[in-house]
Amino acid sequence: MALREMVVIDEEKCDGCALCVPSCAEGAIQIIDGKARLVSDNLCDGLGACLGDCPQGAITIEKREADEFDEEAVEMRLKEIGRVAEAHHPAPAPVAAGGCPSTRIQTFSGCPSAQAQSVAPQKTSTDDVAGQRPSELRQWPVQLHLVPPTAPFLQGADLLLAADCVAFAYADFHKDMLKDKALLIACPKLDDGQAYIEKLSQMFANGGIKSLTVAIMEVPCCGGLTAIVRQALAKSGANIPLEIVTVGVGGELK
Repeated sequence: MALREMVVIDEEKCDGCALCVPSCAEGAIQIIDGKARLVSDNLCDGLGACLGDCPQGAITIEKREADEFDEEAVEMRLKEIGRVAEAHHPAPAPVAAGGCPSTRIQTFSGCPSAQAQSVAPQKTSTDDVAGQRPSELRQWPVQLHLVPPTAPFLQGADLLLAADCVAFAYADFHKDMLKDKALLIACPKLDDGQAYIEKLSQMFANGGIKSLTVAIMEVPCCGGLTAIVRQALAKSGANIPLEIVTVGVGGELK
């Protein structure tokens, strides 16, 4: 036994959504009787990669007496549940049951369509040939609810936090806004603003984000995303350069 940091799950708050399950690369969390539970102390590394994926705020980290983390036990656990054992602390792998594979963290080495671009016909001068413009997205997931504060793609990143509607309204979103940036998307009107403040403050406090651009629509409710970001920055104590970009409902930059 050792005194170390461990994941703690509040069963009263947990609604069994299972979003935390695929975030645990060690397979330490399982849905049992409709609740997320820690299978065994020796499977939990205590780093809290699952922390940011709980929309109910049911997961916390506390220091307590627990069995030492056991790499061999993790390998056995992953084989037991049908997941491939990887090097320690990888991006979470898809879960066999009870979780959502769409939350698996992925980082792309370059533009996903770069290879296709190299063999595609020559673009026109207007760059409007269907299917030929490369995506600038370099990671997955992008929804703020699904990205843990410790996501590796946030380290050293120039981060773009965009309101959900921005990419639909602004035609050159990838070329002008997303290029060379990590992306998070959120809606201040429809989502839980307080949960976003908590998660963003954790992201900012981790110290890996170099700069932050917030892209919002000109509609009044969208300004809430700016307020969320400013509160999260204040709470984290981080000094991150911030730029606000506003897009009109007609698609023009304001």
